[in-house]
Amino acid sequence: MDVQAAVLCDAATDYGGKLNVLGTFDTIVAPKLPAVHPQCSIAVRIVFSRIEEGTHKLRMNFVDEDGHSIMPGIDIPAEVRFPPDASILSRNFIVNIQHLKFERAGHYGIDIALDGRHETSIPLQVRLAPPAPAPGT
Repeated sequence: MDVQAAVLCDAATDYGGKLNVLGTFDTIVAPKLPAVHPQCSIAVRIVFSRIEEGTHKLRMNFVDEDGHSIMPGIDIPAEVRFPPDASILSRNFIVNIQHLKFERAGHYGIDIALDGRHETSIPLQVRLAPPAPAPGT
């Protein structure tokens, strides 16, 4: 099993087994806190080898820098079945998130686990935008 891609982005789709990703990012600059990010997607592509055929569970946890969840964890079942002529099989996992709220600036992450084993994390930092200069200065 190999995580080929794991990103936070503006949007993602699966088109015939191809992972299409638009606008990956790792920083949100907010004008005020708490900040609400209107829409984003988590996109993960995993390649399985034949020995990993079977039922798996992908888990995503969006956490703050203290490891506390900022939204409920997401469990995605994955049934991996190989055609007779294949030695690898790719699966794309996409989660769309609306109105993601950040109470404070800091470091966040999306922890990705497969079958209870941590595989990777997607980093995110939330920063407060500097105040605009006063007019005439």
